[in-house]
Amino acid sequence: MKPTGSHSLPHGDAARRPFHGQSSDRAALAAVARSAMIEKGLEPDFPPAARTELAAIRGPAAAPEGACDMRDRLWASIDNDDSRDLDQLSVAEALPDGRTRILVAVADVDALVRKGSALDAHAARNTTSIYTPGMIFPMLPLELSTNLTSLNEDEDRIAIVIDMVFEGDGALAGSDIYRARVRNRAKLAYHAVGAWLAGQGAAPGRVTGTPGLAENLRLQDTVAQRLAGLRHSHGALSLEAIEPQAAFNGDALAGLDVDAKNRATQLIEDFMIAANGVIAVYLKSKKCPSLRRVLRSPERWARIVDLATGYGCKLPGLPDAVALEGFLDTRKKADPEKFPDLSLAVVKLIGRGEYALDSPGGISPGHFGLAVEDYTHSTAPNRRFPDLITQRLVKAVLAGAALPYTTSELIELAQHCTEREDAASKVERQVRKSAAALLLRDRIGEGFDGIVTGASAKGTWVRILNPPVEGRLERGFEGLKVGDRARVKLIHTDFERGFIDFARA
Repeated sequence: MKPTGSHSLPHGDAARRPFHGQSSDRAALAAVARSAMIEKGLEPDFPPAARTELAAIRGPAAAPEGACDMRDRLWASIDNDDSRDLDQLSVAEALPDGRTRILVAVADVDALVRKGSALDAHAARNTTSIYTPGMIFPMLPLELSTNLTSLNEDEDRIAIVIDMVFEGDGALAGSDIYRARVRNRAKLAYHAVGAWLAGQGAAPGRVTGTPGLAENLRLQDTVAQRLAGLRHSHGALSLEAIEPQAAFNGDALAGLDVDAKNRATQLIEDFMIAANGVIAVYLKSKKCPSLRRVLRSPERWARIVDLATGYGCKLPGLPDAVALEGFLDTRKKADPEKFPDLSLAVVKLIGRGEYALDSPGGISPGHFGLAVEDYTHSTAPNRRFPDLITQRLVKAVLAGAALPYTTSELIELAQHCTEREDAASKVERQVRKSAAALLLRDRIGEGFDGIVTGASAKGTWVRILNPPVEGRLERGFEGLKVGDRARVKLIHTDFERGFIDFARA
Protein backbone atom coordinates (compact mmCIF):
# COMPACT_ATOMS: atom_id res chain seq x y z
CA MET A 1 0.00 0.00 0.00
CA LYS A 2 1.13 3.51 -0.73
CA PRO A 3 1.08 6.49 1.69
CA THR A 4 -2.40 7.63 2.68
CA GLY A 5 -3.79 10.70 4.41
CA SER A 6 -6.88 11.48 6.46
CA HIS A 7 -7.32 15.01 7.81
CA SER A 8 -5.58 18.26 6.97
CA LEU A 9 -4.03 20.49 9.60
CA PRO A 10 -3.98 23.95 7.98
CA HIS A 11 -1.42 26.68 8.42
CA GLY A 12 -1.78 30.28 7.38
CA ASP A 13 -0.50 32.40 4.51
CA ALA A 14 3.13 31.58 5.26
CA ALA A 15 2.78 28.16 3.64
CA ARG A 16 1.51 29.75 0.43
CA ARG A 17 4.55 31.90 -0.35
CA PRO A 18 7.16 30.49 -2.75
CA PHE A 19 10.62 29.63 -1.43
CA HIS A 20 13.93 30.88 -2.84
CA GLY A 21 12.35 32.01 -6.08
CA GLN A 22 10.65 28.70 -6.84
CA SER A 23 7.33 28.99 -8.66
CA SER A 24 5.50 27.20 -5.84
CA ASP A 25 5.90 25.18 -2.66
CA ARG A 26 5.30 22.02 -4.67
CA ALA A 27 8.09 22.92 -7.10
CA ALA A 28 10.46 23.71 -4.23
CA LEU A 29 9.80 20.32 -2.63
CA ALA A 30 10.15 18.57 -5.99
CA ALA A 31 13.57 20.22 -6.42
CA VAL A 32 14.65 18.95 -2.99
CA ALA A 33 13.44 15.47 -3.92
CA ARG A 34 15.30 15.40 -7.23
CA SER A 35 18.51 16.55 -5.56
CA ALA A 36 18.13 13.94 -2.82
CA MET A 37 17.49 11.17 -5.34
CA ILE A 38 20.60 11.99 -7.34
CA GLU A 39 22.65 12.15 -4.14
CA LYS A 40 21.43 8.65 -3.20
CA GLY A 41 22.21 7.21 -6.63
CA LEU A 42 18.59 7.05 -7.80
CA GLU A 43 17.41 8.05 -11.27
CA PRO A 44 14.63 10.67 -11.25
CA ASP A 45 13.96 10.60 -15.03
CA PHE A 46 13.36 7.86 -17.56
CA PRO A 47 16.23 7.49 -20.05
CA PRO A 48 15.61 8.03 -23.79
CA ALA A 49 15.85 4.29 -24.54
CA ALA A 50 13.01 3.58 -22.11
CA ARG A 51 10.90 6.32 -23.68
CA THR A 52 11.54 4.84 -27.11
CA GLU A 53 10.38 1.42 -25.93
CA LEU A 54 7.32 2.97 -24.35
CA ALA A 55 6.33 4.68 -27.59
CA ALA A 56 6.28 1.30 -29.36
CA ILE A 57 3.72 -0.18 -26.92
CA ARG A 58 0.31 0.27 -28.55
CA GLY A 59 -2.07 -1.16 -25.97
CA PRO A 60 -2.55 -3.48 -23.00
CA ALA A 61 -1.20 -7.01 -23.23
CA ALA A 62 -3.37 -9.59 -24.94
CA ALA A 63 -4.68 -12.55 -22.97
CA PRO A 64 -2.39 -15.59 -23.22
CA GLU A 65 -3.67 -18.89 -24.51
CA GLY A 66 -5.32 -20.89 -21.77
CA ALA A 67 -5.98 -17.94 -19.45
CA CYS A 68 -9.21 -18.25 -17.46
CA ASP A 69 -11.95 -15.77 -18.25
CA MET A 70 -13.01 -14.30 -14.89
CA ARG A 71 -14.39 -10.97 -16.08
CA ASP A 72 -17.85 -11.81 -14.76
CA ARG A 73 -16.67 -11.67 -11.13
CA LEU A 74 -17.32 -8.69 -8.85
CA TRP A 75 -13.71 -7.57 -8.85
CA ALA A 76 -12.97 -4.24 -7.17
CA SER A 77 -9.86 -2.25 -6.27
CA ILE A 78 -9.42 -0.36 -3.00
CA ASP A 79 -6.53 2.07 -2.82
CA ASN A 80 -5.66 5.66 -1.93
CA ASP A 81 -8.13 8.33 -2.98
CA ASP A 82 -5.79 9.65 -5.68
CA SER A 83 -4.15 6.36 -6.75
CA ARG A 84 -4.16 5.52 -10.42
CA ASP A 85 -1.57 2.70 -10.46
CA LEU A 86 -3.86 -0.15 -9.49
CA ASP A 87 -1.91 -3.35 -8.81
CA GLN A 88 -4.56 -5.63 -7.36
CA LEU A 89 -8.24 -6.51 -7.24
CA SER A 90 -10.12 -8.75 -4.83
CA VAL A 91 -13.40 -10.64 -4.70
CA ALA A 92 -15.01 -13.13 -2.29
CA GLU A 93 -17.26 -16.19 -2.64
CA ALA A 94 -19.10 -17.88 0.21
CA LEU A 95 -18.62 -21.67 0.30
CA PRO A 96 -20.33 -24.44 2.28
CA ASP A 97 -19.26 -25.32 5.84
CA GLY A 98 -18.43 -21.72 6.71
CA ARG A 99 -15.51 -21.52 4.29
CA THR A 100 -14.84 -18.48 2.09
CA ARG A 101 -12.99 -18.24 -1.18
CA ILE A 102 -10.89 -15.09 -1.60
CA LEU A 103 -9.36 -14.27 -4.97
CA VAL A 104 -6.67 -11.63 -5.42
CA ALA A 105 -5.78 -10.56 -8.96
CA VAL A 106 -2.36 -8.96 -9.49
CA ALA A 107 -1.59 -6.94 -12.62
CA ASP A 108 0.57 -8.83 -15.13
CA VAL A 109 3.20 -6.12 -15.55
CA ASP A 110 5.80 -8.48 -16.99
CA ALA A 111 3.58 -8.95 -20.05
CA LEU A 112 4.63 -5.48 -21.24
CA VAL A 113 7.83 -4.82 -19.26
CA ARG A 114 10.16 -7.55 -20.45
CA LYS A 115 13.27 -8.64 -18.59
CA GLY A 116 16.36 -7.02 -20.09
CA SER A 117 14.46 -4.14 -21.72
CA ALA A 118 15.33 -0.48 -21.15
CA LEU A 119 12.14 -0.08 -19.13
CA ASP A 120 13.20 -3.03 -17.00
CA ALA A 121 16.68 -1.56 -16.55
CA HIS A 122 15.28 1.70 -15.17
CA ALA A 123 12.95 -0.20 -12.85
CA ALA A 124 15.90 -2.29 -11.67
CA ARG A 125 17.93 0.87 -11.05
CA ASN A 126 15.46 2.48 -8.62
CA THR A 127 13.57 -0.73 -7.65
CA THR A 128 10.59 1.25 -6.31
CA SER A 129 8.29 4.18 -6.93
CA ILE A 130 9.29 7.09 -4.72
CA TYR A 131 6.51 9.14 -3.13
CA THR A 132 7.49 12.67 -2.08
CA PRO A 133 5.28 15.67 -1.25
CA GLY A 134 6.30 17.66 -4.30
CA MET A 135 6.37 14.89 -6.88
CA ILE A 136 5.96 11.16 -7.37
CA PHE A 137 8.81 9.40 -9.20
CA PRO A 138 7.19 6.22 -10.56
CA MET A 139 9.21 3.07 -11.13
CA LEU A 140 7.48 2.66 -14.50
CA PRO A 141 6.20 5.41 -16.82
CA LEU A 142 2.70 6.59 -15.97
CA GLU A 143 1.53 5.52 -19.42
CA LEU A 144 2.09 1.98 -18.18
CA SER A 145 1.61 2.03 -14.41
CA THR A 146 -1.60 4.09 -14.48
CA ASN A 147 -2.96 2.79 -17.76
CA LEU A 148 -1.72 -0.17 -19.78
CA THR A 149 -0.45 -2.28 -16.83
CA SER A 150 -2.95 -0.92 -14.30
CA LEU A 151 -6.14 -2.80 -13.41
CA ASN A 152 -8.28 0.19 -14.30
CA GLU A 153 -12.01 0.44 -13.80
CA ASP A 154 -14.13 -0.96 -16.63
CA GLU A 155 -11.07 -2.22 -18.54
CA ASP A 156 -10.18 -5.80 -19.48
CA ARG A 157 -6.73 -6.81 -18.23
CA ILE A 158 -4.67 -9.95 -17.72
CA ALA A 159 -3.58 -10.84 -14.21
CA ILE A 160 -2.04 -13.45 -11.97
CA VAL A 161 -4.79 -14.75 -9.68
CA ILE A 162 -4.06 -16.04 -6.17
CA ASP A 163 -7.05 -18.23 -5.32
CA MET A 164 -7.40 -18.95 -1.57
CA VAL A 165 -9.95 -20.83 0.54
CA PHE A 166 -10.19 -20.01 4.24
CA GLU A 167 -11.82 -21.88 7.09
CA GLY A 168 -14.30 -20.15 9.35
CA ASP A 169 -11.52 -19.29 11.82
CA GLY A 170 -9.30 -17.72 9.15
CA ALA A 171 -6.96 -20.69 8.63
CA LEU A 172 -5.90 -21.32 5.04
CA ALA A 173 -7.56 -24.49 3.71
CA GLY A 174 -6.19 -24.49 0.16
CA SER A 175 -4.86 -22.31 -2.64
CA ASP A 176 -4.14 -22.15 -6.35
CA ILE A 177 -2.38 -19.75 -8.74
CA TYR A 178 -3.19 -19.17 -12.40
CA ARG A 179 -3.42 -16.53 -15.14
CA ALA A 180 -6.76 -14.96 -15.96
CA ARG A 181 -8.62 -12.16 -17.69
CA VAL A 182 -10.24 -9.78 -15.20
CA ARG A 183 -12.29 -6.59 -15.23
CA ASN A 184 -12.38 -4.05 -12.40
CA ARG A 185 -16.03 -3.27 -11.61
CA ALA A 186 -15.30 -0.48 -9.11
CA LYS A 187 -12.32 1.74 -8.34
CA LEU A 188 -12.78 2.41 -4.62
CA ALA A 189 -10.87 4.45 -2.03
CA TYR A 190 -9.77 3.56 1.50
CA HIS A 191 -11.42 6.48 3.26
CA ALA A 192 -14.90 6.08 1.81
CA VAL A 193 -14.95 2.27 2.02
CA GLY A 194 -13.44 2.25 5.51
CA ALA A 195 -16.01 4.71 6.84
CA TRP A 196 -18.86 2.72 5.25
CA LEU A 197 -17.65 -0.63 6.61
CA ALA A 198 -17.38 0.91 10.09
CA GLY A 199 -20.91 2.33 9.87
CA GLN A 200 -19.62 5.91 9.80
CA GLY A 201 -20.52 6.85 6.25
CA ALA A 202 -22.64 6.04 3.24
CA ALA A 203 -21.64 3.39 0.72
CA PRO A 204 -19.67 4.81 -2.24
CA GLY A 205 -21.78 5.33 -5.36
CA ARG A 206 -19.98 2.65 -7.32
CA VAL A 207 -20.79 0.15 -4.56
CA THR A 208 -24.51 0.91 -4.50
CA GLY A 209 -24.59 1.05 -8.29
CA THR A 210 -23.07 -2.43 -8.77
CA PRO A 211 -25.51 -5.20 -7.79
CA GLY A 212 -24.06 -7.57 -5.23
CA LEU A 213 -20.88 -5.58 -4.60
CA ALA A 214 -21.90 -4.28 -1.17
CA GLU A 215 -22.56 -7.79 0.10
CA ASN A 216 -19.31 -9.03 -1.44
CA LEU A 217 -17.25 -6.31 0.24
CA ARG A 218 -18.84 -7.03 3.60
CA LEU A 219 -17.93 -10.71 3.16
CA GLN A 220 -14.36 -9.69 2.33
CA ASP A 221 -14.28 -7.51 5.45
CA THR A 222 -15.47 -10.39 7.62
CA VAL A 223 -12.73 -12.67 6.32
CA ALA A 224 -10.08 -9.95 6.72
CA GLN A 225 -11.09 -9.47 10.36
CA ARG A 226 -10.64 -13.21 10.94
CA LEU A 227 -7.24 -13.21 9.23
CA ALA A 228 -6.09 -10.26 11.34
CA GLY A 229 -7.26 -11.89 14.55
CA LEU A 230 -5.49 -15.14 13.72
CA ARG A 231 -2.24 -13.37 12.80
CA HIS A 232 -2.18 -11.34 16.00
CA SER A 233 -2.83 -14.43 18.09
CA HIS A 234 0.34 -15.83 16.52
CA GLY A 235 2.33 -12.71 17.39
CA ALA A 236 1.82 -10.30 14.47
CA LEU A 237 2.70 -6.91 15.91
CA SER A 238 0.14 -4.10 16.29
CA LEU A 239 2.33 -1.15 15.38
CA GLU A 240 1.25 2.35 14.43
CA ALA A 241 3.31 5.22 13.10
CA ILE A 242 2.56 8.89 12.54
CA GLU A 243 3.89 9.75 9.09
CA PRO A 244 2.31 13.06 8.06
CA GLN A 245 1.82 13.64 4.35
CA ALA A 246 1.85 17.09 2.79
CA ALA A 247 -1.52 18.53 1.78
CA PHE A 248 -1.68 21.17 -0.94
CA ASN A 249 -4.06 23.93 -1.91
CA GLY A 250 -3.20 24.02 -5.58
CA ASP A 251 0.60 24.15 -5.54
CA ALA A 252 0.79 25.79 -2.11
CA LEU A 253 1.57 23.73 0.98
CA ALA A 254 -1.54 23.98 3.17
CA GLY A 255 -0.89 21.53 5.99
CA LEU A 256 -0.12 17.95 6.89
CA ASP A 257 -2.35 14.89 6.60
CA VAL A 258 -2.14 12.27 9.32
CA ASP A 259 -2.52 8.67 8.28
CA ALA A 260 -5.05 6.52 10.04
CA LYS A 261 -5.72 2.83 9.45
CA ASN A 262 -9.30 1.79 8.89
CA ARG A 263 -11.28 -1.33 7.98
CA ALA A 264 -10.55 -0.92 4.27
CA THR A 265 -6.77 -0.55 4.68
CA GLN A 266 -6.81 -3.56 7.01
CA LEU A 267 -8.80 -5.58 4.47
CA ILE A 268 -6.25 -5.00 1.73
CA GLU A 269 -3.29 -5.43 4.08
CA ASP A 270 -4.46 -8.83 5.30
CA PHE A 271 -5.38 -10.11 1.85
CA MET A 272 -1.97 -9.04 0.50
CA ILE A 273 -0.16 -10.73 3.40
CA ALA A 274 -2.12 -13.91 2.72
CA ALA A 275 -1.51 -13.75 -1.06
CA ASN A 276 2.22 -13.10 -0.60
CA GLY A 277 2.42 -16.08 1.73
CA VAL A 278 0.71 -18.33 -0.81
CA ILE A 279 3.12 -17.20 -3.55
CA ALA A 280 6.13 -17.89 -1.30
CA VAL A 281 4.89 -21.39 -0.43
CA TYR A 282 4.04 -22.11 -4.08
CA LEU A 283 7.54 -21.27 -5.31
CA LYS A 284 9.06 -23.29 -2.48
CA SER A 285 6.87 -26.30 -3.34
CA LYS A 286 8.15 -26.13 -6.92
CA LYS A 287 11.76 -26.05 -5.66
CA CYS A 288 12.17 -22.62 -7.18
CA PRO A 289 14.54 -20.07 -5.59
CA SER A 290 12.84 -16.82 -4.72
CA LEU A 291 13.20 -13.44 -3.06
CA ARG A 292 11.73 -13.40 0.43
CA ARG A 293 10.81 -10.34 2.41
CA VAL A 294 12.22 -11.04 5.86
CA LEU A 295 12.41 -9.32 9.23
CA ARG A 296 14.85 -11.21 11.38
CA SER A 297 14.44 -11.91 15.09
CA PRO A 298 15.53 -8.72 16.89
CA GLU A 299 19.18 -8.63 17.94
CA ARG A 300 18.38 -5.76 20.32
CA TRP A 301 15.70 -7.73 22.17
CA ALA A 302 17.29 -6.86 25.52
CA ARG A 303 16.57 -3.17 24.85
CA ILE A 304 12.95 -4.03 24.00
CA VAL A 305 12.75 -5.89 27.32
CA ASP A 306 14.10 -2.80 29.10
CA LEU A 307 11.56 -0.60 27.29
CA ALA A 308 8.69 -2.84 28.39
CA THR A 309 10.05 -2.93 31.95
CA GLY A 310 9.73 0.84 32.07
CA TYR A 311 5.99 0.37 31.53
CA GLY A 312 5.75 -2.28 34.24
CA CYS A 313 5.65 -5.21 31.81
CA LYS A 314 8.00 -8.21 31.96
CA LEU A 315 9.00 -9.80 28.64
CA PRO A 316 10.90 -13.11 28.33
CA GLY A 317 14.65 -13.09 27.90
CA LEU A 318 14.54 -14.42 24.32
CA PRO A 319 12.63 -12.85 21.39
CA ASP A 320 8.94 -13.71 21.66
CA ALA A 321 6.54 -12.11 19.19
CA VAL A 322 3.41 -13.26 21.04
CA ALA A 323 4.61 -11.71 24.30
CA LEU A 324 5.62 -8.48 22.55
CA GLU A 325 2.23 -8.24 20.85
CA GLY A 326 0.54 -8.69 24.23
CA PHE A 327 2.57 -5.80 25.64
CA LEU A 328 1.77 -3.59 22.63
CA ASP A 329 -1.94 -4.37 22.80
CA THR A 330 -2.02 -3.49 26.50
CA ARG A 331 -0.22 -0.19 25.97
CA LYS A 332 -2.44 0.77 23.03
CA LYS A 333 -5.55 0.35 25.16
CA ALA A 334 -3.97 2.15 28.14
CA ASP A 335 -2.61 5.21 26.28
CA PRO A 336 -3.63 5.40 22.60
CA GLU A 337 -2.28 8.96 22.23
CA LYS A 338 1.29 7.95 23.06
CA PHE A 339 1.10 4.56 21.34
CA PRO A 340 2.51 5.73 17.96
CA ASP A 341 5.64 6.94 19.75
CA LEU A 342 6.03 3.63 21.58
CA SER A 343 5.51 1.88 18.22
CA LEU A 344 8.26 3.98 16.67
CA ALA A 345 10.67 3.05 19.47
CA VAL A 346 9.88 -0.66 19.01
CA VAL A 347 10.24 -0.43 15.22
CA LYS A 348 13.69 1.12 15.58
CA LEU A 349 14.77 -1.62 18.00
CA ILE A 350 13.41 -4.44 15.84
CA GLY A 351 15.25 -3.15 12.77
CA ARG A 352 14.39 -2.90 9.09
CA GLY A 353 13.05 -5.57 6.80
CA GLU A 354 15.19 -6.80 3.93
CA TYR A 355 15.12 -9.02 0.86
CA ALA A 356 16.86 -12.38 1.03
CA LEU A 357 17.24 -15.42 -1.19
CA ASP A 358 15.15 -18.46 -0.34
CA SER A 359 16.89 -21.51 -1.79
CA PRO A 360 15.17 -24.86 -2.37
CA GLY A 361 15.56 -26.86 0.82
CA GLY A 362 16.72 -23.83 2.77
CA ILE A 363 15.18 -22.33 5.91
CA SER A 364 13.80 -18.80 5.67
CA PRO A 365 14.20 -16.54 8.72
CA GLY A 366 10.57 -15.46 8.25
CA HIS A 367 9.02 -12.12 9.12
CA PHE A 368 9.07 -11.37 12.86
CA GLY A 369 6.67 -8.43 12.64
CA LEU A 370 4.01 -10.29 10.64
CA ALA A 371 4.51 -13.58 12.52
CA VAL A 372 4.77 -15.58 9.28
CA GLU A 373 7.48 -17.96 8.08
CA ASP A 374 6.80 -17.72 4.34
CA TYR A 375 6.48 -14.25 2.89
CA THR A 376 7.49 -12.53 -0.32
CA HIS A 377 6.57 -9.33 -2.15
CA SER A 378 4.44 -10.07 -5.21
CA THR A 379 1.29 -7.92 -5.15
CA ALA A 380 2.60 -4.51 -6.33
CA PRO A 381 4.58 -5.07 -9.56
CA ASN A 382 3.74 -1.61 -10.94
CA ARG A 383 5.66 0.04 -8.11
CA ARG A 384 8.11 -2.49 -6.60
CA PHE A 385 10.80 -4.31 -8.57
CA PRO A 386 11.01 -7.33 -6.22
CA ASP A 387 7.33 -7.97 -7.02
CA LEU A 388 8.12 -7.93 -10.74
CA ILE A 389 10.98 -10.39 -10.17
CA THR A 390 8.63 -12.69 -8.24
CA GLN A 391 5.97 -12.40 -10.94
CA ARG A 392 8.45 -13.56 -13.57
CA LEU A 393 9.42 -16.55 -11.44
CA VAL A 394 5.77 -17.51 -10.92
CA LYS A 395 4.96 -17.22 -14.62
CA ALA A 396 7.98 -19.34 -15.55
CA VAL A 397 6.92 -22.08 -13.13
CA LEU A 398 3.31 -21.96 -14.35
CA ALA A 399 4.49 -22.30 -17.95
CA GLY A 400 7.10 -24.97 -17.21
CA ALA A 401 9.73 -22.67 -18.69
CA ALA A 402 13.33 -21.96 -17.71
CA LEU A 403 13.69 -19.65 -14.73
CA PRO A 404 14.43 -16.03 -15.69
CA TYR A 405 17.06 -15.57 -12.94
CA THR A 406 19.93 -17.66 -11.65
CA THR A 407 20.52 -18.15 -7.94
CA SER A 408 23.54 -15.84 -8.00
CA GLU A 409 21.49 -13.16 -9.77
CA LEU A 410 18.78 -13.41 -7.12
CA ILE A 411 21.36 -13.04 -4.34
CA GLU A 412 22.67 -9.85 -5.96
CA LEU A 413 19.15 -8.55 -6.60
CA ALA A 414 18.13 -9.16 -2.98
CA GLN A 415 21.00 -7.01 -1.72
CA HIS A 416 20.47 -4.37 -4.40
CA CYS A 417 16.72 -4.07 -3.77
CA THR A 418 17.31 -3.76 -0.03
CA GLU A 419 19.88 -1.00 -0.56
CA ARG A 420 17.73 0.90 -3.07
CA GLU A 421 14.65 0.63 -0.86
CA ASP A 422 16.67 2.10 2.01
CA ALA A 423 17.86 4.94 -0.23
CA ALA A 424 14.29 5.64 -1.41
CA SER A 425 13.04 5.69 2.19
CA LYS A 426 15.72 8.22 3.10
CA VAL A 427 14.68 10.45 0.19
CA GLU A 428 11.01 10.26 1.20
CA ARG A 429 11.86 10.98 4.82
CA GLN A 430 14.10 13.92 3.94
CA VAL A 431 11.45 15.57 1.77
CA ARG A 432 8.77 15.04 4.44
CA LYS A 433 11.06 16.84 6.87
CA SER A 434 11.57 19.65 4.34
CA ALA A 435 7.81 19.98 3.99
CA ALA A 436 7.47 20.22 7.77
CA ALA A 437 10.23 22.84 7.93
CA LEU A 438 8.51 24.80 5.16
CA LEU A 439 5.22 24.66 7.03
CA LEU A 440 6.82 26.01 10.23
CA ARG A 441 9.32 28.48 8.80
CA ASP A 442 7.40 31.62 9.87
CA ARG A 443 6.52 30.32 13.35
CA ILE A 444 9.91 30.80 15.02
CA GLY A 445 9.44 31.61 18.69
CA GLU A 446 6.02 29.95 19.00
CA GLY A 447 5.36 27.42 21.76
CA PHE A 448 4.00 23.92 21.23
CA ASP A 449 2.98 20.92 23.32
CA GLY A 450 5.07 17.87 22.49
CA ILE A 451 6.06 14.31 23.38
CA VAL A 452 9.65 13.08 23.61
CA THR A 453 10.18 10.43 20.90
CA GLY A 454 13.90 9.79 21.30
CA ALA A 455 16.49 10.36 24.01
CA SER A 456 20.06 9.11 23.70
CA ALA A 457 23.65 10.29 23.44
CA LYS A 458 22.92 11.18 19.81
CA GLY A 459 20.27 13.69 20.81
CA THR A 460 16.75 14.22 22.09
CA TRP A 461 13.79 14.36 19.74
CA VAL A 462 10.29 15.67 20.32
CA ARG A 463 7.08 15.43 18.31
CA ILE A 464 4.76 18.38 18.59
CA LEU A 465 1.07 17.61 18.42
CA ASN A 466 -0.32 20.28 16.11
CA PRO A 467 0.95 20.15 13.44
CA PRO A 468 2.35 16.61 13.95
CA VAL A 469 6.02 17.39 13.32
CA GLU A 470 9.17 15.95 14.86
CA GLY A 471 12.31 17.95 15.56
CA ARG A 472 15.48 17.97 17.61
CA LEU A 473 15.43 19.43 21.13
CA GLU A 474 18.57 21.54 21.24
CA ARG A 475 18.23 23.03 24.73
CA GLY A 476 16.57 21.92 27.95
CA PHE A 477 16.56 18.20 27.25
CA GLU A 478 18.22 17.21 30.52
CA GLY A 479 16.28 14.56 32.44
CA LEU A 480 13.75 13.88 29.70
CA LYS A 481 12.99 10.34 28.56
CA VAL A 482 10.89 8.80 25.80
CA GLY A 483 7.19 9.37 26.42
CA ASP A 484 7.58 12.49 28.54
CA ARG A 485 5.45 15.49 27.69
CA ALA A 486 7.24 18.80 27.21
CA ARG A 487 6.39 22.36 26.29
CA VAL A 488 8.83 23.48 23.59
CA LYS A 489 9.59 26.57 21.54
CA LEU A 490 10.55 26.54 17.85
CA ILE A 491 13.97 28.16 17.45
CA HIS A 492 15.18 27.23 13.94
CA THR A 493 14.19 25.60 10.64
CA ASP A 494 16.20 24.70 7.55
CA PHE A 495 14.04 23.88 4.55
CA GLU A 496 16.71 22.46 2.26
CA ARG A 497 18.11 20.07 4.89
CA GLY A 498 14.78 19.42 6.60
CA PHE A 499 15.97 20.57 10.02
CA ILE A 500 13.54 21.60 12.78
CA ASP A 501 15.01 22.65 16.13
CA PHE A 502 13.28 23.26 19.45
CA ALA A 503 14.23 24.49 22.90
CA ARG A 504 12.37 23.60 26.06
CA ALA A 505 10.00 26.40 26.97
